[in-house]
Amino acid sequence: MSFKVIVADDEQAIAHAVAYALKREGFEVETAYDGEEALRKTEAFQPQVLVLDVMMPKLSGFDICRKLGSRTDIGILLLTVKDDIVDKIVGLELGADDYMTKPFDLRELVARVKALCRRVDKKGESQPGTLIAIGSLKLQLEQRTVSVGGKELILTPKEFDLLALLLIHLKRVFTREELLEQVWGMDYAGGTRTVDIHIQRLRSKLGPDQQQLLQTVYGVGYKAAGDSS
Repeated sequence: MSFKVIVADDEQAIAHAVAYALKREGFEVETAYDGEEALRKTEAFQPQVLVLDVMMPKLSGFDICRKLGSRTDIGILLLTVKDDIVDKIVGLELGADDYMTKPFDLRELVARVKALCRRVDKKGESQPGTLIAIGSLKLQLEQRTVSVGGKELILTPKEFDLLALLLIHLKRVFTREELLEQVWGMDYAGGTRTVDIHIQRLRSKLGPDQQQLLQTVYGVGYKAAGDSS
């Protein structure tokens, strides 16, 4: 299939350069020059990936992440002029999957978009009806849904993939590097702090009844611990 990407940046020269590079690799690409246009085109074009500049008129990249918070079928790559860890953490907290700091190498950006497409495309590869139940938590692999105490949780694609990996391999300890490779892909250039942020977000969403499910193994990484049924 041909993957669809929306490139949103108010600097039209950057948007056109990114779009051209992606089209050369076979992507279908639409461009937008402000946040409201990006949102409108997202609904009409139904892309697999959004490449969003953080600082845009009308709606910022962060604003779009907030508005798409319940969408688990779109990968989001943020572009920022600030090499500031706070901005990067905010973006990840709001549901972005990856980030790059301007100026960037177009070849690297294309590689990251391809990685996001692969991860989005992996949905539905699980066996039909596969259910993981641990206490009040239920994770349905095929439907990509998670509920706790009967209440469905809204997870980003990375949050779901990370939780599913840990629950499938219950009690196995994963290093941060292993989690990065298996959830984000070998060509992901972000650091292991990304894993820590996603674990923190998952713990918050899982709530107090499941606060012991995701455990830190100090000096190593993380594991899921519990009694499956």
